[in-house]
Amino acid sequence: MSFQPRIIQYAWVVPDLAEAARRWHAATGIGPFLVNRDLRLDEPRYRGAPSTTRFSTAVAQHGEVQIELVEQHDDGPSAYRDTVPAGATGFHHVAFIAEDFAADLAHYTGQGFAVAADGLFGPMRYAYVDTSAALGHMIEIVEDKPAIRAFFAAVRKAADRWDRDPATLLRELG
Repeated sequence: MSFQPRIIQYAWVVPDLAEAARRWHAATGIGPFLVNRDLRLDEPRYRGAPSTTRFSTAVAQHGEVQIELVEQHDDGPSAYRDTVPAGATGFHHVAFIAEDFAADLAHYTGQGFAVAADGLFGPMRYAYVDTSAALGHMIEIVEDKPAIRAFFAAVRKAADRWDRDPATLLRELG
């Protein structure tokens, strides 16, 4: 099989970003977590229909991969609630950057996997592919764009320069 994406991120849905980040730091030493509150997406869809899921993320670098924490703020149906019930913590997805977004998405949909959620984050397309029946989690495909590469570089730079001070564990982004 020639298709073999490089996983760059592991993500968990959590009931509280700050508490989850503190637990991750206490257990693994990683940090800091860069926090994006109430992310604004363009043209978000859930199972093909317009969506208004409210959520925030916190991302930290750990070696070659990122750890992402996702907190959903509403009770609506979402790709997150498909696998992790409200109030619970659970593994949600692995993510990779796609040089050819359409081809990589077709790789999964051609196998019968449904797109649980998709849309745009600025100019970048993303899709959560529901591979949970086969893998126990979803796969996020992220379109390769300069903005996402810059964000990932900022996460790595923050980790490389962090002094391990728990007071700066959470860094709010605009």
